[in-house]
Amino acid sequence: MASVKRMKLGTQGLEVSAQGLGCMGMSSFYGSPKPDSDMFALIHHAINSGVTHLDTSDLYGPRTNEILLGKHRVDTTVPIEVTVGELKKLIEEGKIKYIGLSEASAATIRRAHAVHPITAVQLEWSLWSRDVEEEIIPACRELGIGIVAYSPLGRGFLASGPKLLDSLADGDFRRTQPRFQGENWDHNKTLFERVSEIANRKGCTPSQLALAWVHHQGDDVCPIPGTTKIENFNQNIGALSVKLTPEDMSELEAIASTDAVKGDRYMAGMSTFKGADTPPLSSWKSE
Repeated sequence: MASVKRMKLGTQGLEVSAQGLGCMGMSSFYGSPKPDSDMFALIHHAINSGVTHLDTSDLYGPRTNEILLGKHRVDTTVPIEVTVGELKKLIEEGKIKYIGLSEASAATIRRAHAVHPITAVQLEWSLWSRDVEEEIIPACRELGIGIVAYSPLGRGFLASGPKLLDSLADGDFRRTQPRFQGENWDHNKTLFERVSEIANRKGCTPSQLALAWVHHQGDDVCPIPGTTKIENFNQNIGALSVKLTPEDMSELEAIASTDAVKGDRYMAGMSTFKGADTPPLSSWKSE
């Protein structure tokens, strides 16, 4: 098994493992919550393997995932300067050490960073989702902000391909997402076939190839593939040993262009960075 490497996120130098563990599927969204005993074993295995970044949120469950382990998206009703200003006070009081954002727009990231340095921005980035490359990634790199890539395996699509739908539980929220439905799904299956062909040539699995592509984006990127099984965790760590040449990267990016995947990431009403701008500070009236 490959060893877990170390990296630093953001100009403040938060040191984390080069690959984290996404914990959402342990408690919600991907079917029924998994047994605590199994998840404790996975978490301990990840920590013993060198993983220091366990990604959770009060949304997962709700709240049960944070209890299991022991992150919020941007509140679009409050100027980001107010939110980050309060978090800055907590840093000054010694109650927290770093500030991160999730699914924030480029403008929101810049406004937040002007109040206090942002250490990391969490966003969806994979061969399946590349729209962040236009504005969000450049903004983070301009400001020296670390990038935490969630769903680097396209919510399991880049690991299982067409057979994924057959394995999803009735309550799995992926069944409701546009990319997994009808003509979109039929079209998107071809992307997995192309990725599989390259993976065979490289002597790795499609999921390892997809993860390796994210790792090769730079030392400021920490992917957080989620899993509920130790064997899948070990396979994900193995992606750290997959080496991609510039030609490999170009081939992957050619078949996974931004218009190669059909369907939105989420159903209508789910928040993403595209709707994450907050009101101007001048509009805020504190009570």
